[in-house]
Amino acid sequence: MGIVSGVVVFVIIWWLVFFMVLPHGNAPPEVVEKGHMDGAPARPRLWRKVLITTAATIVLMIGYYFLAESGLISFRQPVE
Repeated sequence: MGIVSGVVVFVIIWWLVFFMVLPHGNAPPEVVEKGHMDGAPARPRLWRKVLITTAATIVLMIGYYFLAESGLISFRQPVE
């Protein structure tokens, strides 16, 4: 796997994990101010979610790398 394909796979995995992590821990505010949406989270904690996403993506990327390089599953050769 080359560096470009590795970066592309990392970015795709990162965004998928980010969208899975994004809704966790969100709660609407107790008192909604005028002009604010009712369902907007009171404290979205985006930096925390970015860090969790990055850590999970690194673990998944290491697993993907070893799976792709081990030859157990070949992404290039047809099954014989």
